[in-house]
Amino acid sequence: MQKLAIDTDFLRNTMLELLSIPSPVGFTDEVVHYTCSKLTELGVPFELTRRGAIRATIKGETDRPACAVVAHLDTIGAIVRALKPNGRITMLPLGTWSSRFAEGARVTLFTDRGAYRGTILPLLASGHAYNEAVDTQPVGWEHVELRIDEDAQSVEQLRNLGVNIGDFIAVDAQPELHENGYIASRHLDDKAGVAALLAALKALTESKISLPVHFHPMFTVTEEVGFGASAILDERISEMVGIDIAIPATGQNSREHGVTVAICDSSGPFDYHLTRELIGLCERHNIQHQRDVFPYYFSDSAAALRAGFDIRHALIGFGGDSSHGYERTHLSALVAVAELISLYAQNGPVIARDRKAIGPIEGFPHQYKPEDLEPPAPLPHPKEFL
Repeated sequence: MQKLAIDTDFLRNTMLELLSIPSPVGFTDEVVHYTCSKLTELGVPFELTRRGAIRATIKGETDRPACAVVAHLDTIGAIVRALKPNGRITMLPLGTWSSRFAEGARVTLFTDRGAYRGTILPLLASGHAYNEAVDTQPVGWEHVELRIDEDAQSVEQLRNLGVNIGDFIAVDAQPELHENGYIASRHLDDKAGVAALLAALKALTESKISLPVHFHPMFTVTEEVGFGASAILDERISEMVGIDIAIPATGQNSREHGVTVAICDSSGPFDYHLTRELIGLCERHNIQHQRDVFPYYFSDSAAALRAGFDIRHALIGFGGDSSHGYERTHLSALVAVAELISLYAQNGPVIARDRKAIGPIEGFPHQYKPEDLEPPAPLPHPKEFL
């Protein structure tokens, strides 16, 4: 097993290209085309679902059990909810995010006829007109509106421009990359994760390393609304690692450096054995890492379990401050994610018995040693019967 060098220029450039492609959930076809072109450049074969989720394959010695890694191409955004008499537009958010982060955003409105530029504004947007009311108005999607940069002061004028209820609204990423390694942008969740995964694939394909089992990089298009990887798994895949944003904040242990290994999210604990194997890979190969739990978080890998797939699942992340707003991470976190993924692809399944979806007790793992326990009386000692 080798710790592979990650091409940071490729990672950065790929991330910027991804960030330049508007892809709010439900409006992801173009970013799917882009990702498929990158896989083609890397020589990695792939196939798509009807809606555009991608399952690529780097062949190993056997296809069962296979391993998978997943990142999502969709982002938060909005759609047109109503046309207002003043020529402004009411919005419905796509994904879970606060209108607090929408205020002031530059956006593109996609209609059936073409695209218009605009700005999301609070209803009371001018201190010269509303004085202190600008600071006291409530926060919520019902308190913001979209102003497009066209001659539109009525519903009729909006309709004449081709604006309709249900049109998609994509928020500008506005990325900034600093020489000290910090990256600030909207939509790092999860385009930075996608770039890290593609960088790991570049390292794997160029190394010509033989993998123990088939390795499936996957890219989903509905993570922000809770469906994630549920459409692209098959029964040969025994375990899956999700790549997503981790949350540095008060009360959290995530950082903007290194890779964060999630132990639990709102869906419950991630697989014990797979999670510890990822931590072990970090320890053995000197990858900076930390553990964290996310009580208000849901991911691609958890969506697969809810869909009924019996797989071992885990989640790793790059620490991204101010999630679903103007996010910030550090290049070192993305490199650490890519390094860990390249090692995971070489590692093979954590439990050999998982080549069968269902089977006998032989080979089923243990999580602790009974002899390490000291149960209180009058309980019998588990080491006597386990």
